[in-house]
Amino acid sequence: MRSSPSFRQRLALGALLAATAGLALSCPSFAADARTGGGAASAERRPNILLILADDLGYSDIGAFGGEIQTPNLDALARSGLQLTNFHVSPACSPTRAMLMSGADNHVAGLGTMAELPTPEQKGQPGYEGTLSMNVVPFPELLRDAGYHTYMAGKWHLGLTEELSPAARGFDQSYAMVQGGAGFFDQTGNAPPPDGKGTSKARYRENGKEATLPKIDYTTNFYTDKIIDYIASNRADGKPFFAYAAYTAPHFPLQAPDAVIEKYKDTYKAGYDVIRNERFKRMQAAGLIPADMKLPAPSAVWPKWTDLTQQQRDIEARRMAVYAAMVDVLDQNIGRLVSYLKEIGEFENTIVVFLSDNGAEGSDILDLVPAKWVNETFDNSLENVGRPGSYVGYGPGWGQVSATPFRLYKGFPTEGGVRSPTIVSYPKFARSGKRDDQLATVMDLAPTFLEAAGVTHPGGSYKGRTVHPMQGTSLWPYLNGRSDRAHPSDYVLGLELFGRASLRKGDWKLVWVNKPWGAGEWHLYNLAEDPAEAINLADAQPERTKELLASWESFRDRNGVIFNDKIADQLQYSNGTRYYDELER
Repeated sequence: MRSSPSFRQRLALGALLAATAGLALSCPSFAADARTGGGAASAERRPNILLILADDLGYSDIGAFGGEIQTPNLDALARSGLQLTNFHVSPACSPTRAMLMSGADNHVAGLGTMAELPTPEQKGQPGYEGTLSMNVVPFPELLRDAGYHTYMAGKWHLGLTEELSPAARGFDQSYAMVQGGAGFFDQTGNAPPPDGKGTSKARYRENGKEATLPKIDYTTNFYTDKIIDYIASNRADGKPFFAYAAYTAPHFPLQAPDAVIEKYKDTYKAGYDVIRNERFKRMQAAGLIPADMKLPAPSAVWPKWTDLTQQQRDIEARRMAVYAAMVDVLDQNIGRLVSYLKEIGEFENTIVVFLSDNGAEGSDILDLVPAKWVNETFDNSLENVGRPGSYVGYGPGWGQVSATPFRLYKGFPTEGGVRSPTIVSYPKFARSGKRDDQLATVMDLAPTFLEAAGVTHPGGSYKGRTVHPMQGTSLWPYLNGRSDRAHPSDYVLGLELFGRASLRKGDWKLVWVNKPWGAGEWHLYNLAEDPAEAINLADAQPERTKELLASWESFRDRNGVIFNDKIADQLQYSNGTRYYDELER
């Protein structure tokens, strides 16, 4: 059941508490050193913040997390910064982005489901607007109020109109693709025109206004150019900046420069199992996963590499080569950003955070865009895959590889869908050069950035409207070494999307996934002993299961979650059952 009245009552109570306590946006003194407390070293040197978001990147894709893809710049950030190996996001992109901007659960922030995928019972309900809600305050708006320059380039996916654009939600300068994805060379949209013929173009807004993308070589390069231009344009006034590089790579359609694809042309001919096993061994050797962990068998829903024809294998190897090239180019551009910060003398005073918005995209993209349109409009022949005019994803086989060593991928609340390869870099942090497996979440970033900047969230009221307080916890004391933990050991984290759900409490995790990917009932896992979620302990631990179910119900009611066992079956999202039938078209 949904608890909408109590949800609204809580907002009203938040506003009352804020008013009675005199809460207001503030910018306190920065006298304390960043290693030992407070904000930055002084009011004149508040830290810059560079937030880098990848799109559909799998947990083990980059080198620092066990991948074979060449990512030297991210690997360097991981070595010098803090590598977070237990960082959780939502199972899909726009809900994660809402949580990121607001520091609150996606159901509170307006993305109870993606705008493209509401079910009949969700349409028109509070928390299911499909846009970043006016009931939350995006943290860039608070940073801007406190004297920060705020920049954004890349994917927004939190509202299509000017009133819902980055310019209206806290960004001084922005060049934003407002929908979920598009081609990387010519900006072919991810949906056909109204008549279903030909191609459409991605929709962009520059500083809130409709914009036509200029001729570019590749969007990943273009977004980096924009961020650098924005930072350069206002350096003279000495203000700190927050820059949000919201890349679309490696989201479908898979496209990359030929020269970079060539680097990986033979890498993936060995097939799913070989690459997955190699990643798993590297992760164990690096201490990323327990030395005694067993690699779980891949899902039996989809064919094995040995079940594929030679033609299918060739196509699969090519698709993964293109995906790897996209990640490679992404890393090159992150290197450009870091190099620029060093060139202008700002790297030492910039907090750099890198994460992915969800797990790898393993679904059949023809479940997400019209199959007839793709088949009639694009040239997806083997030799053209990855080039302009192609339109493909890489499917469930490689999705499971990207999620190594975890279960499933984007669209699911299992670890493969919600663990992000996350890196935090700031030379002044006490925990630099370390790795940590404590649980942290995307909701924690907004309060962390605000505390780093010395900015207080307004609580329950902002500019005359009632707003929801942040639900995340600032990681600032932990990052500075003033606290041993990011969260208490019994911290509770609930997640729900597409009628699939999880509840995490300490090392225990309750998961509900519909058939055929799950059992269509609640399963219980001990992640300390079973990070692959392979051993269901619900029957063996009835009291623990009951305890977590009660916590789940509290999370559901507190956040206004619409949940029942029919929602997931109404959606074709993450189906993937047609994928292998389509390979030889």
